Amino acid sequence: MDLIDSNGPVSSSKSPRSRVPISPPPAGESATGTGKTVINDGVVAKVAGIAAREVSGVHALGGGAARALGAIRDAMNSTDVSQGISVEVGETQVAVDVTIVAEYPVQLQQVADDIRSSVIRAIEDLVGLEVTEVNVTIIDIHLPSDDADAEPSKAALR
Repeated sequence: MDLIDSNGPVSSSKSPRSRVPISPPPAGESATGTGKTVINDGVVAKVAGIAAREVSGVHALGGGAARALGAIRDAMNSTDVSQGISVEVGETQVAVDVTIVAEYPVQLQQVADDIRSSVIRAIEDLVGLEVTEVNVTIIDIHLPSDDADAEPSKAALR
């Protein structure tokens, strides 16, 4: 038995194709499909690093060695925005550790709270994972006089 299609006869050995056009879902409904999205830990760390750097009172991220490597990267115009950030990513949750150098004089607890809020908001909005904790470690305070002392040594290097 042959099936008749608007394009002509179709043999019964082939299944007929549906002629229903595919349209986008109605407004207010999302299209759901199958598949898995994998977001690498490095991506989550970068999002957290960018969010932490935007907080007022943060001078730098990372410890001494990380900052030294960061200075070399900056000289080569290759900034590592995940410097000073450590993440543990699960299926639906993430924990973040942030290591910073704070500006002087800032309220350290306020800076830490602002970092937590900024990191949580960024990860939950951009990545879609629940943030279980954000641990902030303040390892140093940057003094304005540190910049004045560093300027002559930079000039001597040129």
